[in-house]
Amino acid sequence: MLLIALFSIIVAASTFKISKTSKLHQLNTQHLKYVIQLNDLIASNPNVIPDTEALKNIVQKIKAQPQECIEQSGSIDLFIMRLINTESIITICKKDVKLADELIKKITLFEQGKVTSANMIANLNQSSDRFKANSIEFIKPVDKLSDFILKTSTTSIIILSVVFFLIAFAISKAISNVVVSMQKTSNELLLSEEKLQLSSRVFRDTHEGIMITDAQQLIVDVNPAFTDITGYTHDEIIGQSPKILSSGKQSTQFYAQMWNSITQHGHWRGEVWNRTKQGKLYSELLNISSLTNNSGAVTHYVAVFSDITSIKKQQDKLNLMAHYDVLTKLPNRALFIDRFHQSIAHSKRTGFQLAVCFLDLDDFKPVNDNYGHEAGDRLLVEVADRIMGCIREEDTVSRQGGDEFAILLNDIETTSQYEVTMQRIHQVLAQPYFIDGVQHIITASSGITLYPTDNGDIDTLLRHADHAMYQSKLSGKHRSQLYSPDSDQRIIQKHLQLEEIEQALVQREFQLYYQPKVNMVTGKVFGAEALIRWFHPEKGLIPPLDFLPYIDGTPLESKIGEWVINEALHQLEDWQQQGIAIEVSVNISSNHLLSSSFFTVLEKCLAEHPSVDAKCLQLEILESSALGDINAITKIIETCQNLLGVSASLDDFGTGYSSLTHLRSLPVNTIKIDQSFVRDMLDDPSDYSIIDGVISLSKSFNRNVIAEGVETTKHGLLLILMGCEQAQGYGIAKPMPATDLCHWLDSYLPNKQWLICGTTNLNMKEKSLEIFKLITSQWQESIRAKVEATPNNVKPWPILDSTACHCGNWIRLKTQEQLFARGSMLRLENVHDEIHAIALEIQRKYQSGDIKTARADLSVLALAFGVMNNAIESLNT
Repeated sequence: MLLIALFSIIVAASTFKISKTSKLHQLNTQHLKYVIQLNDLIASNPNVIPDTEALKNIVQKIKAQPQECIEQSGSIDLFIMRLINTESIITICKKDVKLADELIKKITLFEQGKVTSANMIANLNQSSDRFKANSIEFIKPVDKLSDFILKTSTTSIIILSVVFFLIAFAISKAISNVVVSMQKTSNELLLSEEKLQLSSRVFRDTHEGIMITDAQQLIVDVNPAFTDITGYTHDEIIGQSPKILSSGKQSTQFYAQMWNSITQHGHWRGEVWNRTKQGKLYSELLNISSLTNNSGAVTHYVAVFSDITSIKKQQDKLNLMAHYDVLTKLPNRALFIDRFHQSIAHSKRTGFQLAVCFLDLDDFKPVNDNYGHEAGDRLLVEVADRIMGCIREEDTVSRQGGDEFAILLNDIETTSQYEVTMQRIHQVLAQPYFIDGVQHIITASSGITLYPTDNGDIDTLLRHADHAMYQSKLSGKHRSQLYSPDSDQRIIQKHLQLEEIEQALVQREFQLYYQPKVNMVTGKVFGAEALIRWFHPEKGLIPPLDFLPYIDGTPLESKIGEWVINEALHQLEDWQQQGIAIEVSVNISSNHLLSSSFFTVLEKCLAEHPSVDAKCLQLEILESSALGDINAITKIIETCQNLLGVSASLDDFGTGYSSLTHLRSLPVNTIKIDQSFVRDMLDDPSDYSIIDGVISLSKSFNRNVIAEGVETTKHGLLLILMGCEQAQGYGIAKPMPATDLCHWLDSYLPNKQWLICGTTNLNMKEKSLEIFKLITSQWQESIRAKVEATPNNVKPWPILDSTACHCGNWIRLKTQEQLFARGSMLRLENVHDEIHAIALEIQRKYQSGDIKTARADLSVLALAFGVMNNAIESLNT
């Protein structure tokens, strides 16, 4: 209908407004020419769309007209655009994609009113010069037709108008088909635009980084996610090579394989470590695809990647948890087993041995119990660091759990190699640990087995090393032991023994014996030490040293310790009911004392025996036990003393390593001199000096002192003269059952010589001379006993060196002190030298087999001692 109106306007304009001098007349004449030409083309086939080439010619003619002609008629503009749309459809059908793209975009802008027809036609003319080709030749025939029309009469024009009306009807039918086709094209254009907008949003809003490069691998475009991940802005990265992101973590070979895959398959997928603009490493999951044109040549590369740094960190954390100990960061058992198999393979290739070591900390549990697991964990971390510092890079240390560690030492050629390493580890671990200002001292025990001498799987070798470690514990801790089948049997025996001991506790086969303690000066029995005994139903009496070492460091140690405390309190209660008021001391191990339940259990036991005065219970603590953690032990002792009222003594004093520190720090009431010193104090000047020093220190620190191991009257006399009045030992009474102790108390008679010595007021010179007489008499009796014994007797000779013996040591000290007259001391020294000369001659004859002569010379020696006694008496004048 639009064309009908258009034709009517043209006819009217031609009838009433024709003027050769009028611009409008010329315009309408030109329009009429185009319509006639169109009519001629359609007349041949009015039922179909005009021929493609003919329409192109029409379009070219119309576009070739002056700009003014087009802009002065909106209807002509619309007609032109419809024809152009028709042309675009035809062009698309002919697969001229580039031309169709241009026409569709520009027509859309025109129909939306965003550009004028003049601008649009100008743009079309610039982009499609072929629309203008041969326009002049097409216009010339039409110009002739125009002249004919101008010469025709008005009637003819009316007739022509009718004809044109009929032609317009036919054209409108054809154009309606074009409109339908154009509407379909418009819908497709809208869908295409929506798809383009969606693609644009995907590129812009996706969280994956997208990078597009050209065929030369230079970046041509990136999306916002790319800039967020890498830190580079869009302008900074365009034109750059992707190598700008390289972290250096991937090798050249890695990238060569990657590009080989892209070249062969057109794509590659994998993980890459890159670096941001700020230098921070990040991991990405990368997909690279190549884009090709119709001829198969690569035009672009598209890389799409996701930042998986957090995932990699989580994977690393999971891997750490799966293969490493979370606390110490050492390999766990799973990774240790894997390393073991690698070491076995290495050992088979090289022929070297592999050492499998198992290490366990000594006395670690009290650290956890008294200072908390956090302190214990920090100590374990430091232990791990110290061990790592002692081994080589090719070796492996693993935390097996708790305070247990396993070590693999590779390339062992000689025994000394692993011995040196383990010795270094033990020395380093024994150094003090300082945690929150508190000093902790722990040691370690270890066991070792060698592959392939000990040929087995990992479980077998670890078990053997573990058995050897237990043997180290039994031998006194803080040492290393090489596995052997014999030691394995001992470990098995130990486990059996532990089971038997625990069963004995359940069956009440244990019994407490009590050894009296006396004051030698007053003769009073003031206490007794409770000593455990095991009465086996088949083996009879089993001495403590035959079973107590087995329970050292085990939970059974605390169980038996609790039984001893409860049993002793029960006995105290019975004695108090009988009118016997004495103190009972019980031995407490360090593990038991430092256990978290010790104070609670002790408090409960005392509460169950309310009639017992807590002061009558004394805790005897081994000095060697106090070495573990002196601060913790001090705290526990003070708590027990202040809150419960019990007393404490330091047992076996002098056998440890820090005696003076213990005397100063530990709040014990009594110091007990170890029997090993007391036993030889009359013969060994060193033991005598130790006892003399302990007594002096105890008095200086206001501690009570008691000596154990007093076996003879001379022992007691010497102790009294040195200043120690309290004692226990076989010279007083052996340990006995509680019932026997009651009878012993009834019949006990104090040692008269001790009473006399203790009650006699002697000055310093007199005490010194009495001591000299005792040690001289002891020396004389010792050499006589040796000579009169049979030759096969193993009894040792007394010290025959006059400068090293007990008497010579006394003479030297007293000469330095100038306690006696110098002339008298010289006379005593000469007589002493003569005695030793006689004794040496007797020893020579005895050892040469002339025993009879040697024994006869004892009378000569006795005469010499008579001279010495006279010299001693002269010292007191």
